[in-house]
Amino acid sequence: MNYTSLGIRNDIVSLANQCEGELRDIFKKYEDNALLCSAKVLEAFHNNYLSSTHFVETTGYGYSNRGRDNLEKIYADIFHAEDALVRPQIMSGTHALTLALFGLLKHDDTMLAISGHPYDSLQSIIGIKGDSENSLIKHGINYEMIDLKDDDFDIEAIQNRLKSHDVKLIEIQRSRGYASRSSITIDKIENVCRKIREIDKDVIIMIDNCYGDFIEDREPIEVGCDILVGSLMKNLGGGSVKAGGYVVGKKDLVWKVAERFSSPCIGKDIGADFNQLQSFYKGLYNAPSVVCSALKTATLLSLMLEKLGYEVSPKWNEKRADIVQSVTFHDRDKMVKFCESYQKGTAVDSFVTPTVASTPGYPHDEIMASGSFTTGSTLEFSCDGPVTPPYTVYAQGALTYDYGKLGIMIALSDFMKKEGR
Repeated sequence: MNYTSLGIRNDIVSLANQCEGELRDIFKKYEDNALLCSAKVLEAFHNNYLSSTHFVETTGYGYSNRGRDNLEKIYADIFHAEDALVRPQIMSGTHALTLALFGLLKHDDTMLAISGHPYDSLQSIIGIKGDSENSLIKHGINYEMIDLKDDDFDIEAIQNRLKSHDVKLIEIQRSRGYASRSSITIDKIENVCRKIREIDKDVIIMIDNCYGDFIEDREPIEVGCDILVGSLMKNLGGGSVKAGGYVVGKKDLVWKVAERFSSPCIGKDIGADFNQLQSFYKGLYNAPSVVCSALKTATLLSLMLEKLGYEVSPKWNEKRADIVQSVTFHDRDKMVKFCESYQKGTAVDSFVTPTVASTPGYPHDEIMASGSFTTGSTLEFSCDGPVTPPYTVYAQGALTYDYGKLGIMIALSDFMKKEGR
């Protein structure tokens, strides 16, 4: 077919089709996993008797909100958790993580990050960057970090640190964030949870699951973690949710987070839904398929860029633990040009030119290519990154694989032209 009206070059079409053929077996694995995750969702809907009456709006305090309460039961079932908090008032993944950390940690408690320093926006919440008087550290909470070793947990260092039994919470970030490391698979999480429990039976194991939901056939709660946190503008929103986040895990821990979310002694028992419940259910229903499309898009981008000579991670044939695909340019201008080209492949604001600018909560200037139906949704076709060496951009999302493939072909046609190739 001829896509020249979209600015797509014939050689890029040929490359995309060639790569697509080579990826057939990998795509089949993604599709099989999507079917399994869809079965989990459908079973939870059936077991909790989902009805159209659960979509009815509540206002004011939101007391006795059947639709909201049923949604949280469904989330708990899907994740094999005791309880869940799923709300539109949670504005982002960073907000969900903030609620969890402040809900579970008190003055003089110690938080131990064991997958390296967390994502940039969370570093400001902790207090290792930025100057907020409201950070964890300013509230007297201790922060320590153990880095990964050869892209896996440093089990010896973790166990040695836990022998004093004074760590209250262990934090694991599943996705790479803006780091150069690989994202963390469920198998690695299962192993480290087992090793942690050999030393400390009581320490809280918390997972930042952003970008990692429905990637594999199991979720972290099933392999030993206590509480899991994520954003609905990523995987589980399915492209339908306008704003929101979730926390799932042990009942007592979810309640503590809920008290931070609302107020003490009220917890989960308050909160209107702003007529968003149907989109929450629909987004969850679509999520396995959308995540599959995002994985296919990321893998196609990886192979195409590798064939064009660029530095990518993960490689097309590596096991994935999130929907993120990184590309490193070692050149500021190339990074900016790539984001400009990527913007052209989006559905919304394709005519806009991304610019380097400061972003609230981030320590460095950022650039982001995003034309999303939901502002800032990184489940939709987008890429972004801090404009600092080694000048890496992080691409993620595509609500359907067809749009993802078209977006990549538009972006690479434009970028190759800028590169003089």
